[in-house]
Amino acid sequence: MKQFYNLYNHGFIKVAVCIPEVKVADTKFNAARTVELAKKAAENNAIFAIFPELGISAYSNEDLFHQDALLRSVLDSLEYIIDATKDLNLTMVIGAPLQVDSLLFNCGLVLYGGKILGIAVKSYLPNYREFYEGRQFSPAEEALSETVGLCGQEDIPFGANIIFDVKNIKHLKFFLEICEDVWVPVPPSSFAAMAGATVTGNLSASNITLTKSEYRHSLASNQSARCVSAYLYAAAGPGESTTDLAWDGHAMIYENGNLLAESIRFSQKPQIVYADLDMDRLAQDRMRLTSFGQNARTHRSRLKNFRKVSFSVSIPCDRILLAREYPRFPYIPADPAKRDERCYEAYNIQVQGLTKRLKSSGIRNVVIGISGGLDSTHALIVAAGSMDILNLPRSSIMAYTMPGFATTNKTYTSAVRLMKALGVEANEIDIKDSCMQMFRDIGHPFAEGKELYDITFENVQAGERTSHLFRIANLREALVIGTGDLSELALGWCTYGVGDHMSHYNVNVSVPKTLIQYLIRWVALSGRFDREASKILIDILETEISPELIPGKNGDQPTQKTESVIGPYELQDFNNFYITRFGYLPTKIAFMEYCAWRDKKSGLWPDMPEYRKNEYTIGEIKHWLKVYLFRFFKISQFKRSCIPNGPKVGSGGSLSPRGDYRAPSDSEATVWLENAEKIPERGD
Repeated sequence: MKQFYNLYNHGFIKVAVCIPEVKVADTKFNAARTVELAKKAAENNAIFAIFPELGISAYSNEDLFHQDALLRSVLDSLEYIIDATKDLNLTMVIGAPLQVDSLLFNCGLVLYGGKILGIAVKSYLPNYREFYEGRQFSPAEEALSETVGLCGQEDIPFGANIIFDVKNIKHLKFFLEICEDVWVPVPPSSFAAMAGATVTGNLSASNITLTKSEYRHSLASNQSARCVSAYLYAAAGPGESTTDLAWDGHAMIYENGNLLAESIRFSQKPQIVYADLDMDRLAQDRMRLTSFGQNARTHRSRLKNFRKVSFSVSIPCDRILLAREYPRFPYIPADPAKRDERCYEAYNIQVQGLTKRLKSSGIRNVVIGISGGLDSTHALIVAAGSMDILNLPRSSIMAYTMPGFATTNKTYTSAVRLMKALGVEANEIDIKDSCMQMFRDIGHPFAEGKELYDITFENVQAGERTSHLFRIANLREALVIGTGDLSELALGWCTYGVGDHMSHYNVNVSVPKTLIQYLIRWVALSGRFDREASKILIDILETEISPELIPGKNGDQPTQKTESVIGPYELQDFNNFYITRFGYLPTKIAFMEYCAWRDKKSGLWPDMPEYRKNEYTIGEIKHWLKVYLFRFFKISQFKRSCIPNGPKVGSGGSLSPRGDYRAPSDSEATVWLENAEKIPERGD
């Protein structure tokens, strides 16, 4: 059970960027501070750590680098560090000046288990403005030797073309570049990534000037995104010479363009920043991005020059949960500003999609069924947005509420109020009579007065509603607007064919349920509609999610509660995102979900009661994940294989067979369910 609760068993690794205090030319002091931080990083279960450029000597030595006393003391301090860290379960990279073949090189040394595994060499030396490295150092291309002897070891790989392969940690292959290497048009790490490196460490000094930190962020973010890799950056901190420069100790960890951790700049204290890297994510994205491999083929001859150093490490076996915060709602940014931007984009993608379809078809009218629930409400406000853009009257929206045997007073009233407030053409068709005719025609017991509420009873109602909408569209020259969302499509929670599965155009097809709730609230608060309409939208958010197909004992509360059958949408949207976007193992998803939902946390939006202070046990997570896996992989793909057109909204947010997701309709769920059985039933 302990293995399940260890991030290293789910494709994650913990890494560190260390910023020690240094004293210029005092290698003993610097070595001692390096060892202190290395021990702390290992105690915190990091498996990989980098330190700043030339950290053993300090960077700002200028011509002192030509002094034998300094260079010899560097070698003595290296031996001390190797001996002092030999028992640490930490692969560490430290910066030092090394004299090789009568030349001086700016190097990064990889240490593990009392050995130097390899030495990376700086390729590009800045010799402009405040930098004069070309005065003291030689670039990597001038090295004659590919191996060196150092600190009692022989044949240590040496150069700027080494990839370090950690054999017993899947997908962990790292490359090192030094400071200026990432500032050139084509950094060495670009080729290393195409040659297989998934992590790049940059040992940097990088003095600070105004706005430079912003540019560092741009470099690290873009390089990690272009290379589909992690990028660890360590800049020199307290103690470097301030004769002409200042230093801010900037440490950053990026993964595929996303900032995971950052140091406190200008701190006068040593710092370590940690991050949990998701190695599976990097491997999955590289596998899917076919252009990544195509680019590698273009540079095949260059990539053959890389050398590989392979070694194994001890993997921590304790209980190690994720410190990295995976949002409970992966389709929704936690940051309010980004959330508003995301909602703005999502809503307008939907509006633009419908607007184009109406223009291209030459049809001016739409038909939509309004239930008073979330999905049809959102589809209606999208349709209203399209009509406003097209300068068509809202009456071009022919909205129909169609109460059946289980329609509650709340949803019926909400539907009527919303149609009126938005100024659409409001209509009502009671479907009970037509349903009874269908029951009589097919011989269903309900026609004889028997209370048999089976799947036929439910689907007759769904079918009657859809049948009416399509015939109205024929009669009135209109398009039927679909309302079903991504979450329902993933779970197969829709009536196939003549039911809520079908429409002429579905604006919600790639919008998950959790995002729809945020979108409705965002539209209500944005002022796009008048105060009364906004008030109704907020009120609809409090509605219990239900298909309302089985009658209850009163007209106020639905008998059916969707989430009691198919699971909480907040969990199922989490499952769907990581299954369809990244193809993760169910065990990995459950581990991530447990870390995100194991205790009570406030919802993302303080005034949104739908998502506030929920928590789930590992047993609940396992149960609902198995429901998702069975429904998604086993019984519902045939519905997704023939869905109507609709716009893709988010990354990984489409299950269209013409877009992101193509799968056989008759596959088995066995391998996913077998893996899910490895999830524990309860916490340890």
